[in-house]
Amino acid sequence: MPAPPAAPPRWLVPVVIVVVSIMVGGGLLARELYRLPEAAPDAILAQSSTSRPLAQQPGPGTVELTPDAAAHPQNGTVRALLQTYFDSINNRDYELWKTAVTRERVQAKPKSTWLNDYRTTRDGSILVYRIDPISDEELRALVGFTSTQDIKDAPAELPEPCVHWRLVLPLTLESGAWKVDTVTGSTTPELSRC
Repeated sequence: MPAPPAAPPRWLVPVVIVVVSIMVGGGLLARELYRLPEAAPDAILAQSSTSRPLAQQPGPGTVELTPDAAAHPQNGTVRALLQTYFDSINNRDYELWKTAVTRERVQAKPKSTWLNDYRTTRDGSILVYRIDPISDEELRALVGFTSTQDIKDAPAELPEPCVHWRLVLPLTLESGAWKVDTVTGSTTPELSRC
């Protein structure tokens, strides 16, 4: 008569339980680490943009965010700041614009110059693609938008009545509030005709 099979060693069952527990715990941890962050409730997520006829340009003046920008912890602050910035231009409200930009920008652009520069400008289809931290007091926002204006007020490099812009806006913490800073020569905006 053959001998009965030997029972597994007593240590094998606890070892298997520990290994399985570690694998399950590691899987749950990995799932949490690699999950995309949820957008803040006040973030407006951009829908896929469609081409608008020239008569409907520049599009709505509401600042929208891509999912990538909405995942940034400062998304609500950045969206509100840029909304104020673009609203001030669209409404020719210099005093409102001053609340959204740094003191350096205000000093560089007095009211008469600012009103002249934006007299026919209308901005819309505003989309924040990314928000990148530079330091605790500096962010960079990659923004795309469309502007319409008289040709004489259009950018010199693209004298068109409708221009699509894509540029990096520097944001700086000044006196405890985020402001749009002066755009330096190190960033070149991308311009294309509508």
